[in-house]
Amino acid sequence: MRTVCFLKSVVLVGACLALAPQAIAQPSHGIAMYGEPALPPDFAHLPYANPDAPTGGRIVTGEVGSFDSLNPHIRQGSVPWQLRFLAYESLMGRSWDEPFTLYGLLAESVEADPDGSWVEFQLRPEARFSDGSPVTVDDVIWSYQTLGTIGHPRYLNAWTNVASIAPVGERGVRIEFLAPDREMALIMGLRPILKQAQWDGVDFAESGLDTIPIATAPYVIDDFEAGRFVSLRRNPDYWGNDLPFRRGTNVIDEVRMEFFADGNVMFEAFTSGLLSTMRETNASDWVTNYDFPRVRSGEVVLSVVPHQRPSGMTGLVMNTRQPQFADWRVREAMIQAFNFEFVNQTLNGGTEPRITSYFSNSSLGMEPGAATGRVADFLVPFADDLLPGATDGYSLPIGDGGEANRSGIRAALGLMEDAGYTIEDGVMTDATGQPFTFEIMLQQGSTENQAVVNIYTEALERLGITPGISTIDSAQYRERADAFDFDMTYSQWGLSLSPGNEQRLYWGCEMAETTGSRNLMGACSPAIDAMIDQMLTSDSLEDYRAAVQAMDRVLMAGRYVIPFWQNPVSRIAHDANLHYPEALPIYGDFIGWQPDVWWVEAD
Repeated sequence: MRTVCFLKSVVLVGACLALAPQAIAQPSHGIAMYGEPALPPDFAHLPYANPDAPTGGRIVTGEVGSFDSLNPHIRQGSVPWQLRFLAYESLMGRSWDEPFTLYGLLAESVEADPDGSWVEFQLRPEARFSDGSPVTVDDVIWSYQTLGTIGHPRYLNAWTNVASIAPVGERGVRIEFLAPDREMALIMGLRPILKQAQWDGVDFAESGLDTIPIATAPYVIDDFEAGRFVSLRRNPDYWGNDLPFRRGTNVIDEVRMEFFADGNVMFEAFTSGLLSTMRETNASDWVTNYDFPRVRSGEVVLSVVPHQRPSGMTGLVMNTRQPQFADWRVREAMIQAFNFEFVNQTLNGGTEPRITSYFSNSSLGMEPGAATGRVADFLVPFADDLLPGATDGYSLPIGDGGEANRSGIRAALGLMEDAGYTIEDGVMTDATGQPFTFEIMLQQGSTENQAVVNIYTEALERLGITPGISTIDSAQYRERADAFDFDMTYSQWGLSLSPGNEQRLYWGCEMAETTGSRNLMGACSPAIDAMIDQMLTSDSLEDYRAAVQAMDRVLMAGRYVIPFWQNPVSRIAHDANLHYPEALPIYGDFIGWQPDVWWVEAD
């Protein structure tokens, strides 16, 4: 049986593959992976967008670091992260109120095989690039093939499951997969589309600042200065202005990104009015640093935005490819030595909750204690290979808040001894008498991370361990991180309410040795790979959640990261003339919210 999902003003998600054939046999304005789409066929706008938002104005954001490329789709260079989302479009678009539903952008319809073996998209005839040329099937096919073969690693993994891609009629594209995968139609629907003719005779993989990719998005790059700023301008001739999906979004005329070498300098730029918005991730600084004159005068507003998305993982990641961290007992010792309560009190006033799982703050996070029900069932085949805590329960140490952290240091000493290390003359040494040490790699300008590491290294000295600290510029940092040339470093993995194939990029075995992947820790576990497979083939939300929770358990028991804290709210200081709708998506302040649904209007 074939399934047809029509996307008139709306769209489908690869989710239609997850429903029973009889439930998706009829044409539909959109498809949800579990249940029905929240928006009806005649929806007027996204529920968290203001359809009456005025156009005009500008928003100026700040970033610590630099950039040497404007192409976010290749391995080379450092790129402003916002470009990937503001300057490009895909066949489908997300609603950040629905984890498992997509709505139409460049595609007006999709047809999918119920078992996930193939998918077909039909392009909108009105879709145009920013230069006015039409989006063609050839552009789509070239984009998919190029990104899937020489593009950034985020695109490569899914492409390995593509058997073929071919045109169907004048505006159709059919993609067949090597093996059924319920999420593949969704993933294919979210690939950025570029103009093929722009790259004739040009090396796409080496493009940097010399070539600005032509795309279809509401914003185009208007001006830039290498390493200093990028200015995006709203395209008045944007092809999709009348789409319900776009109504009330992307109404600000200019989005300007300023870059700074240091976080303190960036904050001063905001207090002086150079920047118009500032996210504050430090709870203590939010209380103490945001009473400057522009706040007291009302020129700057302090907004707290709650969300329901997973915490993800933020902290110091240990590279298990390095001999120092190959033993899980050493990694657990490093976690025990990290005095979270003292660090949190010192830097945040003790207000921020700790990340206790990769999916904290959501229904996808592992439950405390031993695994039960479907979670336990999924882990049983791997029981002999799992590290302690995966099935019987793993929890992070809780200190008394004192600086000494005696219980944590005692536990760490015991673990290091079990791993074959002893303290000789105040120095932790291995069986050959060589000191145990390692390098902590940090990016220049990360003042908060530097403060955390300073406290942590003092604790490690109580174990007879003196790590080196290397602070390097963003380009060097990216190069070394991509090559896994580090022992320990700070990293952050943002996770969504609909995790899927991208999990392979983060912790899949194949990505452990793939240069440029997000698997910085070098995780390679049959259980993790199996749980990702289970996530992608589950027929029910219950099994899907159980697979994610089981994977979460294996990751936490792997002791790959020393977790920091999470922010269940976003703290945003912004100019008083910047506004956002009262209705908030469940993802809160996330990609696709600021500046997408914000507008500029004087009170």
